[in-house]
Amino acid sequence: MSTVKAANLQNTGSGAPAFKNSSGTEIGQLAKAWVNCVHDGTVTDSFNVSSVTDNGSGDLTVNFTTAFANDDYCMTGGAIYSNGPGTGFGVLSVKEGDSSGNPETKTTSACRVKCGHVQSTSNSLNNCQISNTQVQIYMVFHGA
Repeated sequence: MSTVKAANLQNTGSGAPAFKNSSGTEIGQLAKAWVNCVHDGTVTDSFNVSSVTDNGSGDLTVNFTTAFANDDYCMTGGAIYSNGPGTGFGVLSVKEGDSSGNPETKTTSACRVKCGHVQSTSNSLNNCQISNTQVQIYMVFHGA
């Protein structure tokens, strides 16, 4: 087994570097974009995210600096909701775009997400409140 130590890793092609096994089969890639922000879209830290737009209570649009090749990427994430009594966890999903639930708000250059939280006192899903400064949101985007 070998260990690679380098300050930079660069693909000789046009895409992001990929991790392959000894047979040459791709077994993973780095995240294309990630963001750490608060409830109003204020970005704490990010990679390949130009901004986060606040569309209302628990409704955010993540705008990418460099677009994805297509809209087949996936988003994972969560939120921490800590505001004294009722502290709980947050859940994120791609916001529905039409009455059939199709995510029309997921494009190559932006992704609109809905953030909700579950309070430990009621176990019911609620929108993240726009006035609550204690919601910290984390999102990671994977794809080409």
